[in-house]
Amino acid sequence: MARRVTSDTPRPGLTRARIVEAAVDLIEREGADGLSMRRVAAELDVAVMSLYNHVPNKGALLEGVAEHVVAGLDLPDDPAESWQERARALVRAFRKVAHDNPRCMSIVLTHKVDTPVGLRPAERALALADAAGFDGETAVRIMRALIAYALGAQMREIGMAKMLGHLAETGAESWTRLDPDEFPHVIAYGPALADFDAEADFEFGLDLLIGALDALPRRAPGKG
Repeated sequence: MARRVTSDTPRPGLTRARIVEAAVDLIEREGADGLSMRRVAAELDVAVMSLYNHVPNKGALLEGVAEHVVAGLDLPDDPAESWQERARALVRAFRKVAHDNPRCMSIVLTHKVDTPVGLRPAERALALADAAGFDGETAVRIMRALIAYALGAQMREIGMAKMLGHLAETGAESWTRLDPDEFPHVIAYGPALADFDAEADFEFGLDLLIGALDALPRRAPGKG
């Protein structure tokens, strides 16, 4: 049962952090289209004008949401490990935050995150690429490739889960409707297509990506 709020009930102070967290919760429930300053105020049970003392406008609120999500990245790093393992850890961290905040990721991808907190993952990726001996231009492209794979893999998992859920319901009937002359491989590999292991697929693709990056030319590690 919800606690009744009265004039005597103490409320936590309104802060930018509370406003951003309410926005994140609202977006994850209803999508970015459901976000407005008025809706956030209603979530916090405050007057809408009081939000503007902490967040100047909706654009600033969206930037706060993007920063909040990126700040949730768990970025442990052991310089003693190989750059390949450090890169794997970084990609897995990106994937986890995308998994935990699927609807907010569209905000992350479309709004600037240029604060120290927001730039920390980029710094980590660039640093490990530099330590591995890649030049500056290649390091930047490696950073983009790692982030793109993490986010793309999560988006693919969401889509595959929906598609394969449909296949699981229809079963073999899905394949019997196909022309065997046009789709011989889809029919032959039907059971494997319907067997979706998100973790195994993700790690398989990650190994391919790291292996391809490892094959790129670079200077000897530790040399400028």
